[in-house]
Order: sequence, then structure tokens, then C-alpha cells
Amino acid sequence: MGEAERGDSAPRLRVSFWCSNGHETQPSFAGDAEVPETWDCPRCGFPAGKERENPPDPPRTEPYKTHLAYVRERRSDEDGEAILAEALAKLRGEI
Repeated sequence: MGEAERGDSAPRLRVSFWCSNGHETQPSFAGDAEVPETWDCPRCGFPAGKERENPPDPPRTEPYKTHLAYVRERRSDEDGEAILAEALAKLRGEI
């Protein structure tokens, strides 16, 4: 089935986006659609922008933290000792 049977296709607009690794992607949009400022690069996943010389910065990835690391950020050693002593007292039936 060709264009003659389906009718004319909708007008399309191809826009180039570049990521910080220099990859170019060219998604197509409907002629009347709003083109986004950024697009995810299909090769590396970084955000890509419309300016080749000034692509968006890659996102900062935070290192994985354990639950204990988050607790240590919120509590001092003294707080931890007090909580531990209270929990042990409950287990021993002293409270």
C-alpha cells in the first residue's frame, strides 16, 4: 500500500540534537508540534540539545549509599549510642 492509497502523509520536521559525547540524533516531529529543548540521546542516554557547540551537561550521578550511610549523616555517634542503649533496655525488659 503506497501513498496513493493512504493519502498524503502529515508534514514532518526533522530536528538535530547533540549530546556532550558528540552524538547526533534527528527525531522527526509533526509540522505543527512543539519541539522540546532537549532530547535523550539514544546512544548514551545523556541529554541532547539543539546547539552542537553547546550541548547540555551530562547529569551528575550520586554514588550508591547504604541505609546506614544515610543514618550516619543524620545522627551523631552519641545519638546512635543513646538509641542503641534504649533499644537494648527494652529488649532486656528494663523499660
